[in-house]
Amino acid sequence: MSASMHTPVTTLPIRRWLRALLCLAAAFALLITSLASQAAELRARVDRSELAVGEIVELTLESDDPVLFGRPNLTPLEEQFEVLDTRLLTRQGDDGESGDLNSRLVIGLQPRVAGQLQIPSLQIGEARSPAITLQVSEARPVAAAQSLAPVFVDAQLDQDSVYVQAQAILTLSVYHSLALYDDSQLSPLEIAEARVEPLGSQRTYETLIGGVRHGVIETRYALFPQQSGELSIPALLFSATALDPQATSQQPFGPRSGRPVQVRSPALTLQVKPKPADYPAGAPWLPARVLNLSEHWSPPADKLQVGDSLTRSLLIRAEGLASSQLPLLEPRIQEPWLRRYPEQPRLSNREGEHGLIGSREESSALVPTAAGRIELPALEVVWWSTVEDRLMRSRLPAHTLEVEENPALVVEAAPVVPSAPRAVEVTLWPWQLSTALLGLTTLLGFGLWWRARRLPAVARAAASGPSPRTLQDDLRRACQSNDPHATRQALDAWARQQPETLADMAARYVPLSDALDGLNGALYSETGHSWQGEALWQAIGSLPPAHHLANGEPPAGSLPPLYPR
Repeated sequence: MSASMHTPVTTLPIRRWLRALLCLAAAFALLITSLASQAAELRARVDRSELAVGEIVELTLESDDPVLFGRPNLTPLEEQFEVLDTRLLTRQGDDGESGDLNSRLVIGLQPRVAGQLQIPSLQIGEARSPAITLQVSEARPVAAAQSLAPVFVDAQLDQDSVYVQAQAILTLSVYHSLALYDDSQLSPLEIAEARVEPLGSQRTYETLIGGVRHGVIETRYALFPQQSGELSIPALLFSATALDPQATSQQPFGPRSGRPVQVRSPALTLQVKPKPADYPAGAPWLPARVLNLSEHWSPPADKLQVGDSLTRSLLIRAEGLASSQLPLLEPRIQEPWLRRYPEQPRLSNREGEHGLIGSREESSALVPTAAGRIELPALEVVWWSTVEDRLMRSRLPAHTLEVEENPALVVEAAPVVPSAPRAVEVTLWPWQLSTALLGLTTLLGFGLWWRARRLPAVARAAASGPSPRTLQDDLRRACQSNDPHATRQALDAWARQQPETLADMAARYVPLSDALDGLNGALYSETGHSWQGEALWQAIGSLPPAHHLANGEPPAGSLPPLYPR
């Protein structure tokens, strides 16, 4: 009886402990599986994605788990590639720990056909690598006499004829079946009748020619002929030091000796065509593969008020042209109620699949000065397509800006309320009393005038607020510190104590008007950090007096002399 009562009390905690242990074991198994899947990640990459038939591309499979590696099944590769060799590389991690190893399997592949080929996914153990796409072009022809030489240079143009100022791509490839030291160099390409732009850095890869593996050093140039006719491309000299295999075999542990090698590239001729006769005479000549126009507004031009600053960025990008060949984009704005503050254009060149890609970006701050509708004209660029060999036009549409009044800038005039007519008490005074009062006031005024003449001159009471000298010093310090915002505040405070308005002074003195335009441009654009206040301070210091004030005494708030004696 006693034993049967104690049995459920002892077995219930044991069952709970078993369930807890099972949950911990399942969580541990999931953690081990997750870590194993992370450790078994198989990454894939190639040394280049564009090549020709006969050239060699290296596929690298990489993993952080050295136990994972073995030889994968390469059968899926043999349909489009010839597998040349494989090598396994294992190196220690950067932290120096023995357990942190990085393993790489490098596979040399040679495409069998041209076109867009895909390296399929490969599997090692449970891990699979991602697929990679390659762009393979037709094999480049190499002269038979050159292919027998241990080192030779091949030069090729992407086209036989181009328009004047259009792009032609020159490719120089140095083939060597001997090992070369790192002192190789190619003479610079200089052509008086053409502009030469290097396309990226040198590329190195391997290819098979007649069953012999050659290393290739490839250099590309973009040529822009400046006149029509026949353009001669000179031969370039390649110099290097080749490793002497016989000297290496005789002294395996001694210093390696070599022999100098010098070879020249073949000279080429490029036919340059003149500008087409049907191209518009007044338009800049733009021969390009592709040309695009785009624009960006910041902030969006949906709601605009008087005094708001709106930035418009125009971008022209051309494939096959340098940035220096691109024209000015910003059209002339005829609207009198819109001020434009342009920034310096941003030019850039970069290498693309088909040569040089030039771009030009122009940004301007637009500030409306009155409410209403402002029309911005459409922008059109005429260019010549070198791919389709015809005239093309790229266009941006016209824009309409709806400008509203800015309540913060509207100065509301206080309403003039006519005073209520006072009730005039009509009292009949005798004319004698009126005459007596008039005489007394006349005598009193004459006495005060006489007394004022006998008293010494009394200095005018100081006006409330800062003195003109203080305001002038504040303006000078703000200009010398090149701070446009502080200068604007000091200039407004100084102008309030002058006999003329700031607009009147700028209207009659051109240097002051130009300096004020420069200050406004710095306030409404991103070039405020480069504004210089010396021109504004010199303009204020040399401001001539107004003609209507030159003959009389200056008023109380006039500017004291800048250089008192």
